[in-house]
Amino acid sequence: MIFQKVKLGDVLTFKNGKAINDEKRDKDGKYLIYGSNGIIGKTNEVLVEGENIIIGRVGAYCGSLRYINQPSWITDNAIYGISSEEVDDRYMYLLLTTLDLRNYAGGSAQPLLNQTVLKNISVNIPQKAIQTKIADILFNLLDYIKLNNSINETLETLALTFYKKWFMDFGPFQDDEFVESELGLIPNGWEVKELKDISNILMGQSPKSEFYNQMGEGLPFHQGVTNFGNRFPTNLTYSSKLLRVAEEGDFLISVRAPVGRINIAHTKMVIGRGLSAISSKTNTPSYLLYTLKVIFNEEDRYGSGTIFNSINKGELESLKVIVPDQKIMNEFEAKVSKIDQLIKINHEQTIIVTNTMDYLLPRLISGEIDISEAAEKVREVISNEQPEPSV
Repeated sequence: MIFQKVKLGDVLTFKNGKAINDEKRDKDGKYLIYGSNGIIGKTNEVLVEGENIIIGRVGAYCGSLRYINQPSWITDNAIYGISSEEVDDRYMYLLLTTLDLRNYAGGSAQPLLNQTVLKNISVNIPQKAIQTKIADILFNLLDYIKLNNSINETLETLALTFYKKWFMDFGPFQDDEFVESELGLIPNGWEVKELKDISNILMGQSPKSEFYNQMGEGLPFHQGVTNFGNRFPTNLTYSSKLLRVAEEGDFLISVRAPVGRINIAHTKMVIGRGLSAISSKTNTPSYLLYTLKVIFNEEDRYGSGTIFNSINKGELESLKVIVPDQKIMNEFEAKVSKIDQLIKINHEQTIIVTNTMDYLLPRLISGEIDISEAAEKVREVISNEQPEPSV
């Protein structure tokens, strides 16, 4: 593979985004508004017509990157780059992700990137035809990850819809007799209980920092929500001191601001003081999961609409929940646990694809790996069928 050394300014035209006032924002607008940290609204105004690369310009998201291929508005917290005809936009986005642009930022308290700095960064690029082949290979992986995430969102919405229909709207039980409770009318025979009656609650305790490591010694360690994902956390830090350990399948709940974020432990892990691990006493983990999601995402469901700044074990234990008889919980579990299993399988496949992406990206950009070899590797990892969003 033959490379040519160029400066980014030779192949990308950089422009600053523009602030957008409230009058131009429209929650039903046709076009997305992008800031340095992603989508921040909608509008009917267009600043950029087509393909471009959005680069976070200032602050916490300085150096962040996003490739888009649609009309949009980009705010003044970002710079955007438009490729010349000599380069493939997607390839240039992939190349920039290997540079860690935040390292080029000036300022100490408030990191800042500007066009002059970006234009003068030197890179090596192959001819455009090779760029396009590399972009095709890697964007296959990115598209697969995006599809998996979309399917999982659909699956979780389906599961939550089941929960609300059964345990909030009481749809299947409308012909039953209803009685008064402290949480309103509920089917006769159901009870209002405390969270501790249906779950085991373990509060986290942080080991001293001397026991932390990134070498995989001990168990994964999570202090709070920093490495939470949509459903499962990413393990980056480990602890060789095992104080409070969550079991695989436990629900990790953040107990300090932001309170109520939920992930699922996909392996044993040490939890710090910002988390609690909760597991089911009734052998119905899916029922418990969506009960917790309702508690923390529908605050009016439990009275005053209070948003917690922190929550202790006693407060967690005493949260009120509507509990049907075991037979009904088991019926719900039989349906929804299938959905949750599909989400887990999908997530595990996404990890494999993400790891493949992380392996191939720098090697393709540097020419270390042959394109045909990379293409074959991609075909192998994405050959599994996608699960259908149904039960």
